[in-house]
Amino acid sequence: MKNNLRNMFEYADNDAKVNTINDYDIFKDKELLDKLRTKIVENIIDANISDEEDLKTYIDDEIERTIADYDLSTLERNHLFTLIDNEINGYGPLTELLKDSNITEIMVNSPKEIYIEIDGNLIKDESISFINNAHIIRTIQRLIEPMGRTIDSNSPMVDSRLKDGSRINAVIPPLSTKGPVITIRKFAPSMNHIEELIRVGTMTPEMAEFLQAAVKAKLNIIVCGGTGSGKTTLLNVLSSFIGISERIVTIEDAAELRLKQPHVIGLETRTTNYEKSGEITIRDLVRNSLRMRPDRIIVGEVRGKEAFDMLQAMNTGHEGSLTTLHANGPLDALHRLETMVLMASIDLPVKAVREYIEAAINLVVNIERLSDGKRKITSISEIIGFTEDEIKLQDIFNFQRLGLTQNGEVNGQFVKMHGKPKCLNQIVAYGNPQIKNIFN
Repeated sequence: MKNNLRNMFEYADNDAKVNTINDYDIFKDKELLDKLRTKIVENIIDANISDEEDLKTYIDDEIERTIADYDLSTLERNHLFTLIDNEINGYGPLTELLKDSNITEIMVNSPKEIYIEIDGNLIKDESISFINNAHIIRTIQRLIEPMGRTIDSNSPMVDSRLKDGSRINAVIPPLSTKGPVITIRKFAPSMNHIEELIRVGTMTPEMAEFLQAAVKAKLNIIVCGGTGSGKTTLLNVLSSFIGISERIVTIEDAAELRLKQPHVIGLETRTTNYEKSGEITIRDLVRNSLRMRPDRIIVGEVRGKEAFDMLQAMNTGHEGSLTTLHANGPLDALHRLETMVLMASIDLPVKAVREYIEAAINLVVNIERLSDGKRKITSISEIIGFTEDEIKLQDIFNFQRLGLTQNGEVNGQFVKMHGKPKCLNQIVAYGNPQIKNIFN
């Protein structure tokens, strides 16, 4: 047990001065807080506790013994107990940040440089810090261990998920010159329903109705946008419209999708092991999924050679496939997709690649994070053919920006374009004639 405790606190530093989690002036004397914290941790590390002994009881007693000679208020005592409990049973300084539903992103740049995102705004959190770089690395290891991932000098980068579905990316030296860096994009369960996206202004009810009908009609859809724009959240919502009788195969680097249907097979990539072998890529999983009799294939993000295999699946009977990719707009998304197909060393002329894309993709949905931090679907476009060997897109809905309000919020409106979409007949054919009413 002693060795286990030492492993828990191998990052402890007697000389460290730390502003601890939730330290909102509860402790009047911050140096005393640091002193007590370090003393308690060191005593626990050096204690010889049998496996049968109740660890929690011992720690509580140790805290009481340490603070017996100090006149601490009830708030200060409770804060110290919470602090030590977070170090042992939680994720140290990040514990309360991970619990806070208002925080959407956590960024650790250095022991004393932690940023959080709330309502799209980036804020430096002065209330918490780590002891040193070793403390950050230990926290990373504790975060990714349940997912079977590891990080060290041989594997200094990890992209994984937490138990609640949040995404974590961590980089340590020698790749990071500043020291260990953590980026956590938190999973927001409230955004799993399209009603919530309508409520926050990401789309209109008409757009929601159209997208729901498009998914049910097995249109192949690409969701594109920049980093942090909400692509995965939107993909999760769109996936929820797939029927419960369909067999769905999801393919992701880190499993983030939360589908409620009963027949879902989740596949996740694998990085190389210590022998630099055993890697399983998105492309490997896409190819394998075709042998799994899927009704739908959902690829979390297309970023390389797997684009060709995904388009091939869409063109050979696997309709209704969904995926995301990084792009600055619908046309840029198609250009990037074209480049990815060519990366696969497929000996096809560019025109043939474009024809392949035109035949496979029905809709491109672009979502953006605007300057005020709000996320909006800025366009829903369909591929309608070619113009001088270039793929032609036509907007069905888009968001027109009109300027900024006095509060710095983006002022704009959603606009439904004139005319009926080319894909409307397919949607109607799948038993949804009322969708015509949107475009009358």
